[in-house]
Amino acid sequence: MQPQTDAGSGPQAQHGGPLHGLRVIDLSRLVAGNMLSLQLADFGADVIKVESPREGDTLRHWREDLGAGEGLDAWWRVYGRNKRSLAIDLRDDQCRAVLQRLIASAQVLVESFRPGTLEKMGFAPDTLHAVNAKLVIVRLSGWGQTGPYRDLPGFGSLLEGFSGFAHKHATRGVPMLPNMALADMVCGVTGAFATLAAVREVEVNGGRGQVIDLSLLEPMLAVMGPDVTAYAATGRVSSPSVKIASPRGVYRCRDGSWVAMSGSTDTMARRVLEAIGKGALANEPRFATNAARVANDAELDSLIAAAIAELDRPECLALFRSKGVTVGPIYDPAQLLQDEHVVARECFVPAGDAQGTVVHNVTPRMSGTPGAIRHTAPRVGEHTEEVLRHAGCTPADIDAMASRGALRCS
Repeated sequence: MQPQTDAGSGPQAQHGGPLHGLRVIDLSRLVAGNMLSLQLADFGADVIKVESPREGDTLRHWREDLGAGEGLDAWWRVYGRNKRSLAIDLRDDQCRAVLQRLIASAQVLVESFRPGTLEKMGFAPDTLHAVNAKLVIVRLSGWGQTGPYRDLPGFGSLLEGFSGFAHKHATRGVPMLPNMALADMVCGVTGAFATLAAVREVEVNGGRGQVIDLSLLEPMLAVMGPDVTAYAATGRVSSPSVKIASPRGVYRCRDGSWVAMSGSTDTMARRVLEAIGKGALANEPRFATNAARVANDAELDSLIAAAIAELDRPECLALFRSKGVTVGPIYDPAQLLQDEHVVARECFVPAGDAQGTVVHNVTPRMSGTPGAIRHTAPRVGEHTEEVLRHAGCTPADIDAMASRGALRCS
């Protein structure tokens, strides 16, 4: 497993990726902003991560327990890669002046302060656009820059509940939050798309810079499916237990492992029934269409579960795949890393650090100008001096800021 790199020939080696030349100033913290800027950094953007000189990005402190009192900053190693770390204190006048010079040379600014904070710092969008008319300003927040909730805290868990996700995934009547930063991830990917759309408006259409008001809430609403649309039309709230298609579910095999299966089309449902020796049922009215199968899902599900319970997972996969059924294993991380398809596609690769960290590979894959893992997630302030020199700071300027603790170099 090897990461994609800039070495070799071809467009990536010559140009540093399709976003080479795009400078991004990232003032955000935690997951959503880092997910957004990661998408840009992986494809060649110069992402300058502005961090506190004392503790750095909060994401650095989300650590995985390694035992013996040790922890791995796994989140930072994954989502901090390909970025440069500038550790300066934005409460310091000289540091803010440096930041303004950097913004003048950038195409994108990303921030995730509470609404109004950027203005209090002296960096209101109108002020920034007076310095750099083409600047794209991405403003990340829980609830958006407007509305009654704009000033409320907005971590992803709140929005996963508010958006209907927790309701939709209730288990035995208890709403369930995802055990991952789902709202942040969806927001970050959505934000990367919006950023490039705004950059294209500047670079291709000759437009001006603009503000992207990106909340954690609205991207979650966009991926939640048609539940609200259906309610508005019918006045009925769909039950979390009602499936969108049948057969569809997870099933336990004889050896204790699990598989996931979906028979979302009539043809696929017929194949499932044939695989468990119940092919004739596909012609009965209660199983002939998806709507009928959903209405009779409990009976159909129990037939499938009983058949799979008699098979070890390898046997189960072999049987259903031989019939062309969409079935696959449910993995934990250890099993995922060993899967032959994951290995063959190099879905996970070495991060390149001394600890041998493994990270997900660049996605999606582009044939002409692929992204690349060019370097590992930086130490706090690893690039402070080089960024400041590029911004026109003299050694005396840097020493003065360092002497009062306003920056960190490492």
